[in-house]
Amino acid sequence: MNASLDYTVVIDNLPLLIQGAGVTLAVALASITAGLAVGMAVCLGRLSGNRVLRGLMKVYISALRGIPILVMLMIVFYMLPLVGLEVPPVLAAILGLSLNSAAFQAEIFRGGFNSLPKGQLEAARALGMAETRILTRIVIPQVLLRVLPSLVNELIVLLKNTSLASTITVIELLRTSQQLVSSTYRPTEIYSAAALLYILMCFGLSVLGSSVRSRLSGHGEGAA
Repeated sequence: MNASLDYTVVIDNLPLLIQGAGVTLAVALASITAGLAVGMAVCLGRLSGNRVLRGLMKVYISALRGIPILVMLMIVFYMLPLVGLEVPPVLAAILGLSLNSAAFQAEIFRGGFNSLPKGQLEAARALGMAETRILTRIVIPQVLLRVLPSLVNELIVLLKNTSLASTITVIELLRTSQQLVSSTYRPTEIYSAAALLYILMCFGLSVLGSSVRSRLSGHGEGAA
């Protein structure tokens, strides 16, 4: 057996690896976006004055945070067809990942809401602003800015967790790497290249998140 490394196989198959990385990034971005919408709704329910709704949202958060992502993906992929819903693997992956992420994002948002000074809300109510307007124009924008670093971290976690979508036949970066290994018999080179692509994507998202937060913080200070 030849133990030497041959990275020409990586160069030859780089377009396929980049294509798989593109699917990975697209699934992660779609999942964080859908999870953001669901997570915000769950958070608002968790903070509402309705006792039953608070209890239901608490159960959702506890249950979804307790289910391993791989199990969640399997449930979505295999159970939806049983109720007559045929969804492609990519959509099943996004649904499973976003439902899981929503539970974590709901707690992130709850921390953001709790960190807001109470005086702001009291002043807005004293001015006669409607609760919906206070929420959409004052509260949520500030919460999103405060929790942006945590959301970026959640996005990076999601990006790495997309590798589990390979188990439901999504042709993302890991699945592409596995297919290439089966045809080239060069696992070290292919998986090293895949690891490097994961690192580059995570680093890029981290830098982008820091840049966006700096810009938004600058605008906020300028407006003040």
